[in-house]
This record gives sequence, C-alpha cells and structure tokens, in this order.
Amino acid sequence: MHISEKNYVKKAENTIDELKDLRNKNNKPIQIATTSQMRNILAMSADIYNRVMVNNGDKLTDEIVGLIEYLKIRIVYEAGRDDKVKNLVEKSEMLQIIDEINGSKKNFILFNHYLEALIAYRKFKGGKEVQ
Repeated sequence: MHISEKNYVKKAENTIDELKDLRNKNNKPIQIATTSQMRNILAMSADIYNRVMVNNGDKLTDEIVGLIEYLKIRIVYEAGRDDKVKNLVEKSEMLQIIDEINGSKKNFILFNHYLEALIAYRKFKGGKEVQ
C-alpha cells in the first residue's frame, strides 16, 4: 500500500513540499491546488466516509465500492479540468491509493485521513490562495 497508518501524515507533508518546489518550463513555481479545490474532493469522500462508518464488518458493500469508483472518476475529471488539481492527484498518488482500497473499510478510512492531512498541510504550508 502506498500509505499506512504510520506514514500517511508524512507522505501528505512531503507531497505538499514537493508541489511547492515544482517549477514550470520557465523555472517559475507552479500553482498548487487551492484548499477549496482540495476540500471539494474531501467533501465527496466525506459523504462516503459517513456511510462507511455505519457499515458493519471489515468489507465494504458493493454500493459503497461503487461510490468509491465514482469518486475516482470525479477526481479524474477535476484533474482534467485544472492542471493544479492534476499535479496534486499525480504527486499524491491519489488514484493508486484509491485502487488499493480494494473493498477494505480500514483502507478507505486511511485514504480519507490522508486527504485530510493533504488539506491540512496545504493550508499550513501553502501560502496565498489563488484561483
């Protein structure tokens, strides 16, 4: 798994640091996805999280797995619309981590916590918000 309970916070911090250090072809810093853009992804995940938390057992229902697949498509769409989001999705390995949820309640909860950590470090280290 790309993240674990022991490393997801550090991975989130490293991801934001790497994004802040990225430069374009003209050696200018790239813009980082805003916390608002990131919160939009988290909001979609939070709806699923609420369902997961009332789900009994360690395995997710087919309905919840379907919602996670839809979340992945929405993330891909948002990344296609905006290079700032695309950079975040690629650097954070978000799509690979979603694939690793693999019907596991524990893995989805970990993914959601990783999203929260990304947003926290973006807000803490990100500086000025620009759209």
